[in-house]
Amino acid sequence: MRNLQEYLDFKNKLKAQEFVSRENCGICGFASKTCYCHLVKPFDSKIVFAILIHKLEIERKIATGRMSHLCLKNSYLIPGHDYSNDDVVNSLIDNPENHCVVLYPGKGATSLNALTSVEKKSLVPTGKKLVVFVIDGTWRTARQTMRMSSNLSKLPQVSFQNTVPSNFRVRKQPSDECCSTVEAIHKAIELLGDSQGFDINSRVHDNLIEVFDFIVDNQMSFL
Repeated sequence: MRNLQEYLDFKNKLKAQEFVSRENCGICGFASKTCYCHLVKPFDSKIVFAILIHKLEIERKIATGRMSHLCLKNSYLIPGHDYSNDDVVNSLIDNPENHCVVLYPGKGATSLNALTSVEKKSLVPTGKKLVVFVIDGTWRTARQTMRMSSNLSKLPQVSFQNTVPSNFRVRKQPSDECCSTVEAIHKAIELLGDSQGFDINSRVHDNLIEVFDFIVDNQMSFL
């Protein structure tokens, strides 16, 4: 009887306690102790990145497309799946001042690793602004987006060979050469930045990886 009464007293005590919900950062969406906003140092890569975030990625806290958008000045974060009739995407494509490509390893994609500096410059017509569409999602949803989005499927595709294993240890990659969205954007800047007037030697674009590593390390500590 004594044990039952102790249990009932303990249960009533818990009910009486006021529940305080955890407050998340209104910018990055993380809890205060894991918020990464203090590490973000926005920079201009001289390339416009339009990050097409799948609806499933929006619901994930560690969506690297979102953190990339926060680090990149003049970038877009566009939710969706089929972008054929998306006003923002079509306005970027239809703008005569832009030269749009998709970072996607399709069969006809141009491998950036194999290009010389001169060839990289020739990818973008003189006087045009390079706009790179990046699909933020799983490989399955990325393929679906490319198949469904008639406007994206008509654009030139660029890709690269990844030689460094991804540090995305909290999510399993399909193969060793695959990487997260933020790592892919960092690699694209490494390969194309110089041709667009960005100073690679400044290493300011490494902020993408600094923020990413901070988040991964935090998530791994919880596991």
